[in-house]
Amino acid sequence: MLAVPTTAVTQSKRPASPQPSDLQAGQAALSRGEWQAARDAFQTVLGRHEDAAALEGLGMAAWWLDLTATVFDARERAYRLYREQGDVVSAARVAVWLGWDYASFRGEGAVSRGWLGLARQLLESRHDTLEYAWLSVREGVLELFEEGNPDGARHHALEAVEAARAAGSRDFELLGQAVEGAAQVSAGQVVEGMRRLDGVSAAIIAGEVTDRVAIGLSGCYLIAACDRVRDYDRAAQWCARIKAYCTRWGFRPLFAVCRTQYAAVCIWHGEWDEAERELEAAVQELTESRPGMTSEGAARLGELRRLQGRLDEAHVLFDRAEGHPLATVGRAALALDGGDPTSAADLAERYLRGVHPNNRTERVRALEILVRARLGAGRAKEAGAAVDELADIALAAGTLPLRATAGLCRGLVAAATGDLDGARRQHEDALDLFHRSGATLEAARARLELASVLTQAGRVDAAASEVQRAVAQLSKIAARLELARAERQLEEIRGQAPSEAADTAGLTRRELDVLRLIAKGLSNQRVGEQLFISEHTVHRHVANTLSKLNVPSRSAAVAEAARRGLLKD
Repeated sequence: MLAVPTTAVTQSKRPASPQPSDLQAGQAALSRGEWQAARDAFQTVLGRHEDAAALEGLGMAAWWLDLTATVFDARERAYRLYREQGDVVSAARVAVWLGWDYASFRGEGAVSRGWLGLARQLLESRHDTLEYAWLSVREGVLELFEEGNPDGARHHALEAVEAARAAGSRDFELLGQAVEGAAQVSAGQVVEGMRRLDGVSAAIIAGEVTDRVAIGLSGCYLIAACDRVRDYDRAAQWCARIKAYCTRWGFRPLFAVCRTQYAAVCIWHGEWDEAERELEAAVQELTESRPGMTSEGAARLGELRRLQGRLDEAHVLFDRAEGHPLATVGRAALALDGGDPTSAADLAERYLRGVHPNNRTERVRALEILVRARLGAGRAKEAGAAVDELADIALAAGTLPLRATAGLCRGLVAAATGDLDGARRQHEDALDLFHRSGATLEAARARLELASVLTQAGRVDAAASEVQRAVAQLSKIAARLELARAERQLEEIRGQAPSEAADTAGLTRRELDVLRLIAKGLSNQRVGEQLFISEHTVHRHVANTLSKLNVPSRSAAVAEAARRGLLKD
């Protein structure tokens, strides 16, 4: 970790220097990861008088021990003392740490940026230092994960790499490359970004990186990049490594963040009980140690609650994560679940307006919801535009899950525009890709969409089989929302078999149900409410009925059905 100097810059007005052995003992304890021993050693030094290096060391030990008040007190005192001594490089180093502290401990973004800005002023002419590399890394991370600007993040990452090389630090050269790789993945340059991140990971395994903070953060950025392109197999492998590393060194905040990311892997693979345990523990740990970092965990837990059908809890958690992008996307999904595609589209579009144009992989979640919302609102052409953007991102990323997501959305648009054969092929291919990716929920959803297309094509037996298989998958993970949808869909399919009445012109039982309600004067919306089906599905049944009865209008269909005696229950 950016080593605390073992000696401090002397100044005439300071008291006599402390015993070197005291500072050395603290430094040695820090290097061994013995945080309490380091704290004790530095406090022994400070028991004699103020010393900048001892204060900085105490702040570092307290940071690892999650002693918030001590962190701020020691580091702010160290900063002031370094400034008094004219040691601007050391003052800048402490300022960068304080910038991180104010964001993670207190969630005070403006104060955090203030400290980073101060550090940049101090290092204006010292771009060849390790401190400048550390500053550039933190600014790059802020640009990428807070501002969503991969271009700005990459600029700072390249600054970090150049400064680290000038300072002779392999640790922070590789950390800068990790930020650069994550920025490339976010910008849609997935192959190049992942190659860079893999190189950093290989160097860590080979023992080229010794700084514990650099090791932990590099792994964290790799996992975050995997999450953005849904490369969950790779993410799972690195989550296991990072969790073991954090447990060994007591890196609690990174461990909690890693648990949050690992939960996404568990959700993807249908291991929802484990995801729930990881998220609840992560949120609790961060609330205790780094309250400024809790929003992502709360938003992910809210999404799990939504999938579990615990909608009130989901609303509360999304409110708690107010301002986090995942919370906005979660609210859009809740609106769509509640049958309000217009609000869902508004929220998805609002999210996308706030995403940097080049932050391509961060657009995927909202684009997927936007496709469904626009289709639900009868805006098929606009849904097609969203699919085109999603498909471009998936093509650049090349990961199976993103290809599957794009294919499924293409199938939805094809079905809405009457291309049933094209929709069937897209859904079948998406189902295969989801299955290969180990995505339990997404594979079940693909089956339900495939079943819908098969039903429209009159292949009701095949449709029922797909829904039954989806129900079996969804039951294993207790996905209540999708289970309810599947059960309604199965009921509807069973109503699609031709009626046994003598003269029905080939109308199915469900088409007769719709026609009888229309004869009572109900609108498509009211018919849907009565039969627990969507208005879009009612419209499709009406269109099929007009075709089968060879009549031009609803009123003509009612008249023809009455003539044939089909309106009797």
